[in-house]
Amino acid sequence: MPEKKNAFRPAQILLPSAEIAPETWACLACDQYTSQPAYWEQVEELVGDQPSTLRLMLPECYLGESDARIPKIHATMADYLQQGVLQPVVKNGFVLCRRTTPSGTRLGLVGTVDLEEYDFAPGSRPLIRPTEQTIAERLPARLKIRRGAPVELSHILILIDDPERTVLEPLAQKAEALRKLYDFDLMQGGGHLAGFAVEASEDLAQVDHALKALQEKLGEHPLLLAVGDGNHSLATAKAYWEEIKGTLSEKERKNHPARFALCEIENIHDEALLFEPIHRLITGTTPEELYDCWERYAEERGMTVSEEGEGHTFIMNIRKDEYPVVVKKPEGAIPCETIQLFLDDFLESHPKANIDYIHGAAALRELSRQKDAVGFLLPAIDKHTFFDVVKELGVLPRKTFSMGEADEKRFYMECKKI
Repeated sequence: MPEKKNAFRPAQILLPSAEIAPETWACLACDQYTSQPAYWEQVEELVGDQPSTLRLMLPECYLGESDARIPKIHATMADYLQQGVLQPVVKNGFVLCRRTTPSGTRLGLVGTVDLEEYDFAPGSRPLIRPTEQTIAERLPARLKIRRGAPVELSHILILIDDPERTVLEPLAQKAEALRKLYDFDLMQGGGHLAGFAVEASEDLAQVDHALKALQEKLGEHPLLLAVGDGNHSLATAKAYWEEIKGTLSEKERKNHPARFALCEIENIHDEALLFEPIHRLITGTTPEELYDCWERYAEERGMTVSEEGEGHTFIMNIRKDEYPVVVKKPEGAIPCETIQLFLDDFLESHPKANIDYIHGAAALRELSRQKDAVGFLLPAIDKHTFFDVVKELGVLPRKTFSMGEADEKRFYMECKKI
């Protein structure tokens, strides 16, 4: 039997120096509130001129300003390293995270994944896999940021299927004996975050042993680490590594920092880890036009769109009203696939229409009140069948699920040199 590979590894982890306020350093993942720039304007006011991860990333609502913003991001990264704003606080280890939100307190472990053990190509079966479709068109903007960046910060959350709680939970039981790195309230209602250094050799060995034991139970072509959030960020890291590794010697490739991507692993069985659907907002059309197209699309493919019955169910939001919709004999394996196949077809034939992916039912309802807008509320996701569904389908449709509401997403805190 081949030797089990160590896909998740300790790293040298950078954190802000002690005099930096963590409350304004840590900012929410860049792919949140893409249709609500007011959120990011409020963050800008909170941060002011203080050192912050806001200066090290590009909120996706500002992707249109990439050319102007990216050079400033790279320059700030270099300044933070030179000025000692970022320091190697964990020399070779992990950071155990304890994140408290309205859903409870969940555990995470920050380290790195080996990009040689990850592939987003359709049909591939590496140890680390995407769970949603990777859209190649979304990578170039992210690659512009990664190229020339001296450090990375990550909102990538990777799931493990550990029902016996063998990886993270033993560390949590001894958390108070570990070196505390930070403990503070996150901005904008993001909850509370505490972090502890995991650096003792016996603790590192325990994590390694537990992950290899999980892998052994999974048989041939095991799915050990499933990307739960930040799918395109990890794909970008992989694409960048493939770009540069041909310029390196075989010795350099083994330990080059760009080969290892910063991430946080979480146990899918953590009770505080909630799976939420990601909803759809279509603008630039009328509800009547969209619904008529949906009915024709369904009929052409042997489906029926109605208000009741058995099938894949959705809620259409139009102005202040909600309308239940059932697709009978759906073409998709799951509801998200059924609606996405139709919307892709609709958008292709209606170039003036646009789609956005919305986290949170309340946000979707509010945005659906706009003129010429239609919202689709998708049904809940069953996280307990998640790994089985991913193994069966290969990948889920893009933007199928969210690990919690927008404010429960990962906040940027740790960094790593690349």
